[in-house]
Amino acid sequence: MTKRNFHGKPKQKKAGGGGGDVLAQVQKMQQEMAAAQSALENETVTVSAGGGAISITITGHQRVKSITLNKEVLDPEEVEFLQDMLVAGINAAIEQSQALAAQRMEGITGGAGGMDGLLGGLMG
Repeated sequence: MTKRNFHGKPKQKKAGGGGGDVLAQVQKMQQEMAAAQSALENETVTVSAGGGAISITITGHQRVKSITLNKEVLDPEEVEFLQDMLVAGINAAIEQSQALAAQRMEGITGGAGGMDGLLGGLMG
C-alpha cells in the first residue's frame, strides 16, 4: 500500500536519506585518527623507576627510545633489583604511552565507544 500525503498524491522518498552526512563525518574522523596515529610516533613519555635510578623514554607507538641507568644501580650484587626496576619502569612507560594514545583518540572520537570497529580498527 502506498502512503499518500494530505492531498492524495503518493509520497516521494528522499534520495540518500541524509546518510551522506554521516559517511562524510566517519571519513573525516578516520582521516583525523590516521593523522593522530602518525603523530603518536613522534610523541614520547618518560618514566622513572626505583626513585629515579632508571629512566625510560617511549613513543606513542610503544617503542622504547632510551633507557638511562644511574651508575649506582650497576652493582653486580643487585642484578635482580635492577631487573625488577627495568620491568616495572618499562611496564609503567607502556601504560603511560597507551594512555597518551587513548587520550589523543578520544579527542577525535569524542569518547564514542564502539566506533573502533567502524573506523577500520585504527584504535588498536
